[in-house]
Amino acid sequence: MTEQSQLVILVRYRIKEGKREEFLARFLEEKILVSSQNEKGNLKYECSLPIDSECDLFLTELWENEQAQLAHGKTAHYAKLTALKQEYVEDVSIQKYFIENN
Repeated sequence: MTEQSQLVILVRYRIKEGKREEFLARFLEEKILVSSQNEKGNLKYECSLPIDSECDLFLTELWENEQAQLAHGKTAHYAKLTALKQEYVEDVSIQKYFIENN
């Protein structure tokens, strides 16, 4: 990994049963998605719902580098996401991958 490596993050939230749509509505109302997409260093920030689970929600993130992603963790909208997770999320799994820029 170098300072110039892009960072891909795959996040799976296991939402409390019957609460996924409510979580997603609040996530969008709080403008967490659009605020994250508009951050300096963000190349992709997408939310998706799997068709084979009513409790999971996925985030796919692509950052210019690790420093941009670390700055994301210090934003007001990230704090809002943290509060939403405490209210709605039962489990989180995170996978991180570095992509070397050639």
